[in-house]
Amino acid sequence: MNINFSNKVNQLKLDPAQILVLGFAGLILVGATLLNLPLAAQNGKSIGLINALFTSSSAVCVTGLVVVNTAEYWNAFGKVVILILIQIGGLGFMTMATLVALLLGKKITLKERLIIQEEMNQFSLSGLVKLIKYVFTSTFIIEGLGALILATRFIPKYGYPKGIAFSIFHSISAFCNAGFDIIGSSMELFVEDAVVNLAVGLLVIFGGLGYTVYIDITHNRRFKRFSLHTKLVLVISGILLLFGFLFIFILEYNNPNTLGQLSFKGKILASWFQSIVPRTAGFNSVGMASVTDATAFLIIIFMFIGGSPSSTAGGVKTTTAGALIIGMIAVIRGRDDVEIYKRRIPHDLIFRALVVVGIGFAIVIFATIILSITESEISFLDILFEATSAFGTVGLSRNVTPELSVVGRLIITFTMFIGRVGPLTMAFAFAKKRKQNKGNYRFSEERILVG
Repeated sequence: MNINFSNKVNQLKLDPAQILVLGFAGLILVGATLLNLPLAAQNGKSIGLINALFTSSSAVCVTGLVVVNTAEYWNAFGKVVILILIQIGGLGFMTMATLVALLLGKKITLKERLIIQEEMNQFSLSGLVKLIKYVFTSTFIIEGLGALILATRFIPKYGYPKGIAFSIFHSISAFCNAGFDIIGSSMELFVEDAVVNLAVGLLVIFGGLGYTVYIDITHNRRFKRFSLHTKLVLVISGILLLFGFLFIFILEYNNPNTLGQLSFKGKILASWFQSIVPRTAGFNSVGMASVTDATAFLIIIFMFIGGSPSSTAGGVKTTTAGALIIGMIAVIRGRDDVEIYKRRIPHDLIFRALVVVGIGFAIVIFATIILSITESEISFLDILFEATSAFGTVGLSRNVTPELSVVGRLIITFTMFIGRVGPLTMAFAFAKKRKQNKGNYRFSEERILVG
């Protein structure tokens, strides 16, 4: 498989960004074909190509939006297919292909290293194979530990076979930031269970930090010695989690449809859990349709930001948002250099962050406008929530997804796909073209009025 893939790549002369897009698209089509088979459904009937394509896209793009209840509709075969798609989608199809090649003793070519570099969002080609090995080792260790902890709650409740299956499925789904569940009501049954909330929440956090952060923490162990990337990821993630927790706890405290009926412990756990999952795992312990509009809008912002680079999460990424905020502070303070932690961030990275956020806004706006036309009976806030959830590959929904029309489902499918492979890949492509097109002369400078 690896050899054929490489030969086709060389024949077509595709660049890494194009290969990533085609690779994810191919994986989605394979998944859609399998899920469209009658033997994947409980009732023995095909779900239909559009719905199969939607579900496959949601799994590969580790989103979690579903048109049917995963627990009730799919049989064991269908659920295994979804789980495999989640794992491959979370780690990246090229990462999985590299593992297969390494197991078969194949050599990783320069072309394949370039694709891995694009997929893993790395600056250098050196150490990529070592990074892939680290990714797999750390992934399976974390997912294994998560499954063991969840088993202490799921096995007593569901019995050994079902409890073990539930533990493995939800551990992988949480770490890959997918949000698929086979319980039937996400984590609402365990809203006051500290073990389940902490285990799933920590899996989501670990999955959203990024492998480069793990390596940095493992090697350096002290905050002062961490790279600037790791420092920004940890600080921004911590600020978002704390702010989200306080915001949700205060706004939803007396809401009878969310936190109002819970004990104080339950309010704490639910607020903490719901501040984590928009980053970007679509689990929920309280109904999203029942939260206040202010909370829903906060979650939209969190979903748009997402997790961190080189992770299983989506969104524009924490460091992207952080770079723009730091850049704005530098402009307000009248400084030419963008500095933090005694380090200077290059201007080209600020421009790249601006491109990523701009493309992200454009995608969400486009999807929201189209959905507002095709789904006119759904409120604007719910449509914006759905579109942002799809772009951020989150999976949270205000009970809108099953009600979407065929066109609406295709729009969300496209948005999930672009959210998984689009903004960052396109930003890198723009940066390369800018360097390639740099000529021997520059036009004269002229200022415009801004602000």
